[in-house]
Amino acid sequence: MNTKIVGVAFGLTALAASTAASAHVDVGVGIGIPVGVYAPAEPVYAPPPPVVYAPPPPAVYGPPSVAVAYGGDDDWRAREWRERREWHEREWRRQEWREHEWRERRDWRGY
Repeated sequence: MNTKIVGVAFGLTALAASTAASAHVDVGVGIGIPVGVYAPAEPVYAPPPPVVYAPPPPAVYGPPSVAVAYGGDDDWRAREWRERREWHEREWRRQEWREHEWRERRDWRGY
């Protein structure tokens, strides 16, 4: 009889532990020593620098550079996107020309 009670108690404990584990329950015990809390000193901000107005850069006359011809983008992502788009367009045109030549040689009439 005593072993049955121990077995039932062990089973209930295992069941309770499994439901607690599936419920994501955290149990924590903290022991701390109370001490005084000190607030940090207020931050000191420096005044902003004065506004300086400079003359605009001189105009450059002459043939436009490559950056100006493409809109002056110095961003590498925009340049890479443009180059990939141009490459895809060239490949598409090359493939269209190949199909055109193939149809001309085979006397393909489209049906």
